[in-house]
Amino acid sequence: MGCACGTTKDSSVKGCQNNGTCGTGGCNKMNVFDWLSDMEVPAADKFLAVEVRFKNGRKEFYRNTDKIELYTGDPIIVEVQNGHHLGYVSMQGELVRLQMQKKNIADDDQIKKIYRKANQRDLEKLQEVQKREMPTLYRTREIVKERKLNMKLSDIEFQADNTKATFYYSAEERVDFRELIKVLATEFKVRVEMRQINLRQEAGRLGGIGVCGRELCCSTWLTDFKNVTTGAARYQNLSLNPTKLSGQCGRLKCCLNYELETYMEALQHIPKVEAPLLTQQGEAKLQKTDIFRKIMWFGYESENTWFPINIDRVNQILELNRAGKKPATLDKDAEAVREPLATLNSDLVSMDNKFRDKNKKKKKKKPNRQGNSNNPNPNRPNNPNPNQGNNAGGNRPNNPNQGNRPNNPNRPPKA
Repeated sequence: MGCACGTTKDSSVKGCQNNGTCGTGGCNKMNVFDWLSDMEVPAADKFLAVEVRFKNGRKEFYRNTDKIELYTGDPIIVEVQNGHHLGYVSMQGELVRLQMQKKNIADDDQIKKIYRKANQRDLEKLQEVQKREMPTLYRTREIVKERKLNMKLSDIEFQADNTKATFYYSAEERVDFRELIKVLATEFKVRVEMRQINLRQEAGRLGGIGVCGRELCCSTWLTDFKNVTTGAARYQNLSLNPTKLSGQCGRLKCCLNYELETYMEALQHIPKVEAPLLTQQGEAKLQKTDIFRKIMWFGYESENTWFPINIDRVNQILELNRAGKKPATLDKDAEAVREPLATLNSDLVSMDNKFRDKNKKKKKKKPNRQGNSNNPNPNRPNNPNPNQGNNAGGNRPNNPNQGNRPNNPNRPPKA
């Protein structure tokens, strides 16, 4: 994604001042390209609502009533209930109007206002407050475990004024945390808000790397979580392995829906094979389908070979089976298949014989037991007995069935 550091026409960088080096976890988290930034709007008709980004991609809309000059990435102080908070400008102008219409948010007095731009002191104070988040998270998990509450605490967000903390948790069932709120308020001396999120929202807030090697879609650009079913995997001929189909949230991957429509369009041209294809060679069962190449693979029970058949030929065989007829083979012409197969087999046999003759010609003779004829072994004693009855080791018995070994005239004389 492109960086959201600056929106000016010159080369100077506004906003976070990172000169384009900020990561997705920074000002780029859930970034939106402002494709209406060059749209000239009269000053009187300029839309004053601004989209502001907070920790882990949480976004809300605020009104720029004082018409402060803002750029994407600018830190600002905004109004919140019973206090103020620090956020970053993520979008402004006419694109905010479209975003509010998409989310059915009315442009009325319920939208809180922007106080001012944040200064260095505000940023330092926010950093000091954020240092409390991890110790508070660990301590809260201990309290939840002590009270045996069936909930998973995933994230904590402190307000910049250090007066309120929002605890994000996920739970499969309803949890009674009224006593927990009292304990947390006494422990951390802040107002406590418990906000329940689902598992996909939790993965989007925390972020991570998917099996594809890229950052999670839900933490970078995906905002609408559509329903994903195992039917999407079946249509795409994917293995129904829960481990491979599940994302980091434990639910089915959202990317299963990305190419589903393309697969559904391609499947309209694939014939439905509900029973094995009947041929004179036997019943051929469907093994797999290459949807985009329009090839279906069939195999006989008595063979381990799969035959790739075009969908046009599959439709022809289906029509013949409906009429009570059986084609000779899965291919169009059985005789046309036998002839090339016979020719191919004869060629293979002749080629095999050719290489067998070459191997015979190149076969080397085994060396003599006495070593090389040019270098005889002078230390080996001569054994006149052809049956080798006098065994040097004394352990190997003589074989009475063994015949006499013929003399080799080319053998060098023994010493």
